[in-house]
Amino acid sequence: MGRAEMEVKSILEKVHSGELTVDEAEACLRQKPSEPYFEEMGFAKLDMHRKVRTGFPEVIYCAGKPDEYLVSIYQKMYEKNGEVFGTRATAAQYKLVRSVLPQVQYDKVSGILKIEHNTEERAARRVGSIAVCTAGTADIPVAEEAAQTAEYFGSRVTRVYDVGVSGLHRLLARTETIQSANCVVAVAGMEGALASVIGGLVSNPVIAVPTSVGYGASMHGLSALLTMINSCANGIAVVNIDNGYGAGYMATQINRLAVQR
Repeated sequence: MGRAEMEVKSILEKVHSGELTVDEAEACLRQKPSEPYFEEMGFAKLDMHRKVRTGFPEVIYCAGKPDEYLVSIYQKMYEKNGEVFGTRATAAQYKLVRSVLPQVQYDKVSGILKIEHNTEERAARRVGSIAVCTAGTADIPVAEEAAQTAEYFGSRVTRVYDVGVSGLHRLLARTETIQSANCVVAVAGMEGALASVIGGLVSNPVIAVPTSVGYGASMHGLSALLTMINSCANGIAVVNIDNGYGAGYMATQINRLAVQR
């Protein structure tokens, strides 16, 4: 028996004897992993303890990874966890991973490449409520990255697409849905005004996601980013340009807290 296993056994014995409560034992296990902190692969160090510490497993950022590295990472993550979630994957990367892991699924809109089991059962277990909104249809790829990230991590998501400020009545028609969510993700390019409008309508947090959608003066999303950062509405947090994954992750954290409350 290794040192880590001995530490876990010691903690469990203390719970059994009443020396530690279940909550205290959980806190100890979050600090002391029952397996190595990471899986050494030379070109990557996979954080196998992340879910214990943070409640979220490590996610693979696929863009830019050499083919052989990406395949090896997917194989190792699947071997260890039985599931894998990756973002910013290309169709070519999907074909490559599928050649060794045929069960992998690819969404060409969001670029998400994942292996997920018991999908219907997982969908039924999703909790809370997150509203993911877009200003336009062109913003949907980033919004889908946010929505599918939140769903993978166990949140119930409602999509409210193409409700930008150039037709405000479209947004107002969905006000009740948006206001009932524990958290709102507002995805917009161009001038990025959607987040400010939503921020003035809801009582719960808004996560603004600027996108690189727009004409020349949008500067690949910089205009939307600056608008969102300088919003006069309260309760708005802003993630990086096109960072749907970061928004979906943060929205899930907020949603989990709301459900626990």
